[in-house]
Amino acid sequence: MNAASPSPASAAFLSSAPAGSALQAQGLRFGYGSDQPAIFSEVSLQVRPREIVALLGGSGCGKSTLLRVLAGLEHAPAGEVRFLGEPLRSPHPRAALVFQQASLLPWLDVRGNVRFGLDFAHQPKADRKALDARVAQAIEAVGLAGREHTFPSQLSGGMAQRVALARALAREPALLFADEPFSALDAITRAEMQTVLVELVHRWHAATLLVTHDIDEAVLVADRILLMGRDAHDQPAGIVREWTVDIPRPRDAHPAATTALRLEILAALRALRSAPDAAAQPAGTS
Repeated sequence: MNAASPSPASAAFLSSAPAGSALQAQGLRFGYGSDQPAIFSEVSLQVRPREIVALLGGSGCGKSTLLRVLAGLEHAPAGEVRFLGEPLRSPHPRAALVFQQASLLPWLDVRGNVRFGLDFAHQPKADRKALDARVAQAIEAVGLAGREHTFPSQLSGGMAQRVALARALAREPALLFADEPFSALDAITRAEMQTVLVELVHRWHAATLLVTHDIDEAVLVADRILLMGRDAHDQPAGIVREWTVDIPRPRDAHPAATTALRLEILAALRALRSAPDAAAQPAGTS
């Protein structure tokens, strides 16, 4: 598949982003109500342009809630989120989300679903010709050219998720949030979509935060892996470990290196649950 490149306007926008990172978070704490225990606390991270950061952790550690806070869908009472150097307090038109379910509108065909939302008031204004070009480009990028008039009921799960990814790309995002986007797919389709995601992120220069509970997916896809968890006493431990993944792509061609990293991450997860004081090493160590 040959992924299309971003439009000149999008490239110009992305080139104005701070060189260090597209997304920064510092000291985030979140809980539902002052009398409720924190879901996570003291979370700090950054995601750079053209980088895929995998947020890995077990069920219930707060990964998806953290993503919602970073995307501006929830407000954290403590800490700060900055997007392209500016404080982020609500959803930004240059940030896009892809979830586990494609959530396509059944009465719209592929083209209609990809275009959906581009005319909303908060989106940057563009004429119809420019929007049509962005939609066509996004559909081609995910390998669905020729299926523009296909309806969701006629699509496989993998194709539906490609439409969801194209819908996000059509917004020409500087930042892509992906919350378990491939977990409902079969193994072969999932591997195919992981490859598609990596190629598109690198070609479109988007910064990407991928939430996953799958160690193998994190190892195969991410440039960096952040481990988030709760300790043996079920208290929020925040981000406790970080790995930079320098294994050449395609990574499945390097089974010894990927297996070694997988086992290291698995050991860290087990240590976090059994001995929190020993496992909570500063982020950045490995």
